Amino acid sequence: MEIKRDRYLNQLVSFMWDGQVKVITGIRRCGKSYLLRTLFKKHLLSQGVAEDHILCFELDLAKDIRYRNPLELAQYVRSIVEGNDEQFYLFVDEIQMSDEVANPYNKEGKAITFYDALNDLKSLSNLDIYVTGSNSKMLSSDILTEFRGRSDEIRVHPLSFAEFYSAVGGDKADAFESYAFFGGMPLVLSRPSDAAKMNYLQSLFSEVYLKDIVERKGIKREDVLAAILDLLCSSIGSLTNPNRVAGAINTMQKRAGENLVSINTVKSYMDHLADAFLFSECKRWDVKGKSYFDYPNKYYCEDIGLRNARIGFRQQEMTHIMENIIYNELIIRGCAVDVGIVFSTEKSSTGKPTQVAREIDFIATLGGKKVYIQSAYALGTEEKSLTENKPFSLTGDSFPKIIVRHDIRKRWYDDNGILNVGIIDFLMDDTIL
Repeated sequence: MEIKRDRYLNQLVSFMWDGQVKVITGIRRCGKSYLLRTLFKKHLLSQGVAEDHILCFELDLAKDIRYRNPLELAQYVRSIVEGNDEQFYLFVDEIQMSDEVANPYNKEGKAITFYDALNDLKSLSNLDIYVTGSNSKMLSSDILTEFRGRSDEIRVHPLSFAEFYSAVGGDKADAFESYAFFGGMPLVLSRPSDAAKMNYLQSLFSEVYLKDIVERKGIKREDVLAAILDLLCSSIGSLTNPNRVAGAINTMQKRAGENLVSINTVKSYMDHLADAFLFSECKRWDVKGKSYFDYPNKYYCEDIGLRNARIGFRQQEMTHIMENIIYNELIIRGCAVDVGIVFSTEKSSTGKPTQVAREIDFIATLGGKKVYIQSAYALGTEEKSLTENKPFSLTGDSFPKIIVRHDIRKRWYDDNGILNVGIIDFLMDDTIL
């Protein structure tokens, strides 16, 4: 089964021969290697590039183990490319498997790493370089940091619903139900049964993601990391911060005195989860005040199937699941995303006027354009409809406004110019923003 990933493939094609190292980043098992070694290679071959001009190294395999030595890799590639008039492509998969080696000219000097090798090879004008990498030794974000200013990032995400549907086909409503339950990790599609899909997703946490973070970051309190993960998965789309998470853990586990989990520990562990691309933080933006609130913020899981697996496929409340899916879709489309806050003056229970904060689920900004978006499972009553529309009326501007709903199929505009669109329609239409 070939899964179309045209969004990322087109990015790779657009970056060809720009003199930069192309760094493919993203959560483990989201399809980085498949994008590079299958889809992009197929594109190059279709353009007439000779296969022996695509130099592929898979550093996690024994066949390429000698090239974990960065000096061996650089020397071998130079022996093929240097002085040749033809163009070559270098693919290095799982580059973090590369070893550090002593400088042969200065044993006491700084060790030689793959950064040195790639920066050396980058000087070859007839070589275009592409790398992927992420595991317990070095997460992808570190690779990008090391090449800052000298690299292009192609951030790969789990499958969008459109990509998922292009592979499974059939009734779109049935496909969406499956997507909302199992998510978009590519290998889920190849699992033969629902039980196998569930087991695969659960094993990703225990055998891949948590082990990566624990080993790489030297985590001492694995129980605290697991508790944070459970809390974030259980409360996607809810306002929280390290202080609240620490308080919740201490209360649930009845900790006191010296056994209290500190806010600094929680903040550090939450940063590790974000660094591993498992969660994204969405900040709150004061629409009229034009400034961010310090806290609390919202957290969304990179893949809804992973979130469901972590909590044992319980808590299948579609309101929160829809919100997470919409957030991920906006990120996949390249939007900067915030939670919008607007204020209205209303009478309190004592009759005095008071400022009430109302929330717009998402402010999506793309290419200088801004769109306000509400996620609503259903607007079955006039009261519910008024609640969802009220924040829009308080923005004081004319930016486009959209309500994404689960209870309609055909899109339509209301009397205030607000677009009501079904969730499947929204996810399948790239141009809607």
